[in-house]
This record gives sequence, structure tokens and C-alpha cells, in this order.
Amino acid sequence: MDADCVLCKKLSTMSEIDVVWRFPHGIAVLGPWQYYHGYCMLIANSHATELSQLPDAARRAHFDEMCMLAHAIEKCFRPHKLNYELLGNQVPHLHWHLFPRYMEDPDRLQPVWLALDRAERDPELKRRLETGPTERAVTVAALQNQLKNINAVRA
Repeated sequence: MDADCVLCKKLSTMSEIDVVWRFPHGIAVLGPWQYYHGYCMLIANSHATELSQLPDAARRAHFDEMCMLAHAIEKCFRPHKLNYELLGNQVPHLHWHLFPRYMEDPDRLQPVWLALDRAERDPELKRRLETGPTERAVTVAALQNQLKNINAVRA
């Protein structure tokens, strides 16, 4: 844990409401932008700013967990494409964004971040991008059931 890290602090106080799965090396949470139905973040349990800072076994396990989460999203929501993003420019703690992209999204060929940036200045767009086709609890339950079905390991 890093006392100055926003995600380390969040991990220690996280509400179980949006927790999709607690893996041994990371925690999957339902992201706020549910226009991209099934959007999740996978946050590494240990503080590191780069993948190269993880020991080999932990790095491989972290990738496996990300792939299990991706598989669950794909099975549950059948997106046209799944975008994986590991940035860390704003929050330097390893965390993946898994954005399902759908054919009916008029901006499906553009990076999600362009729409999210516009949403910061447009309350109506923000509300639309935060709203999914189902209640958050229903989306979380669907992902949890899928992860159980593929025998994902719990922390």
C-alpha cells in the first residue's frame, strides 16, 4: 500500500456494492460508465505503477485475472469488441479499464476517453454515459455468476 495513492486508499474503503470479484491479485469493480454495459476496472491489490514492477508470477496471475474478467464480460453482454486500457497517467496504480464496445454506439470507432472528456462538461451526456440498460446490481450479479461458472479463483 502507498499512503499517497488514491487507489490504495479506495481499496481499503471500497463498498461491496460494486465489487464484481475479489481475485488473489486484484479486485474487479463495476465502472461508472455503464453506457458501455459491463464496463469494469481491474485494480491490482499491490501498489505498483508499471507492470514491469510486479514479480513474474504475480504479473502472469494479474493477466490471467484480467482475461477471466474479460471472458465474463464477453459471455454476459456480447459486445462487438472489448477495449483494454492500462494507462496510469492520472492515477499511477496498476488498473485496467475493460470497455465493451457495441455496434449501436455511434462513436464505436473513437476512443472512449473522448466521450468521457465531453461528459465532464455536459451533465446530460454524463448522465447518459453513467446509465446502463440494467440496474448496477443486476449487472454485477450477472458478472459474478459468469465468473463462478468459469471457476474464477477468489481471494
